[in-house]
Amino acid sequence: MNLSTSYLGLSLSHPLIVGASPLADELDSVKKLVDAGAAAVVMRSLFEEQLQQESLAALKHLDGHSDFYAEATSYFPSTDVFALRAEAYLNQLRRIRDAVSVPVIASLNGTTLGGWLDYAQQLEQAGASALELNLYSLPSSPLQSASDIEQAQLQIITQVQSSVKIPVAVKLSPFYTSLPHFVADIAKTGARGVVLFNRFYQPDIDIEALENQLELHLSDSSELLLRLRWLAIVSPRTELSLACSGGVHCATDAIKALMAGAHAVQMVSTLLRHGPQQLRKILDEMTHWLVQHEYSSIAQLRGSMNHARSPSPAAYERANYIRLLSSFHTER
Repeated sequence: MNLSTSYLGLSLSHPLIVGASPLADELDSVKKLVDAGAAAVVMRSLFEEQLQQESLAALKHLDGHSDFYAEATSYFPSTDVFALRAEAYLNQLRRIRDAVSVPVIASLNGTTLGGWLDYAQQLEQAGASALELNLYSLPSSPLQSASDIEQAQLQIITQVQSSVKIPVAVKLSPFYTSLPHFVADIAKTGARGVVLFNRFYQPDIDIEALENQLELHLSDSSELLLRLRWLAIVSPRTELSLACSGGVHCATDAIKALMAGAHAVQMVSTLLRHGPQQLRKILDEMTHWLVQHEYSSIAQLRGSMNHARSPSPAAYERANYIRLLSSFHTER
């Protein structure tokens, strides 16, 4: 059984990798995940706001403009909220690269053009095998059009891509007017891959305290469906590497993601719940299923259930939508 796959030009022993999360904050945790079989590890994100905050702190130390510093930093969260400061992040990246033989992917999270993007070069110099660029942004202004937002993001991708020689993957949300068109535009920047999808936090409302409740819930397998749909649509129409992120909790989930067209499958929530050995369990069960169903390789499986054979994916999706809703009846 040939489980190998290529993701971002990196040769992986199999498609299962650890997604961006606290799982890479401790070296012992990373070693246990690699021992359990992780084919690659993505570190948690460094945030644009974090790097700007630290730069302003250095500026204050050098020139003493405390009034300017106080005003500028009032827009940013305190550096205390970040798990790893910039220098600690670089050191952790170096430690992981020295300790394990699998690719280590660094992550940057930002929404604007700026000097913080130069940090991509430092991540490369610290030994990152690739860079995952996380474009987390929630459009809230009616003055910003979809085109404006996408062009700004493409500028960021282009600037990051041009500053490093390591491959760059772009982690996206599902909220684009035409996701396949935007993925095609990303390919033109020179980026090597796309990760589908980012998980936005969704605040609740405390009706008594009149406050937002900020909670981050771990995923479950139901979140995979959105990823499957777009992987199936995008995969036959791009040469980019595709990673599935969100909703993979068992071998069946991983197999579905690969059938839809993923080159790699990122896992976080199931590993946080069940520990590193969950990765080994999923890998063993996936391998057993492939043998049982007479597949000879991951390449044979990948994309077998995407839209490559559909002359009109939009019509196919529309027909399924009509069929599903028309067949639903209330119980009497």
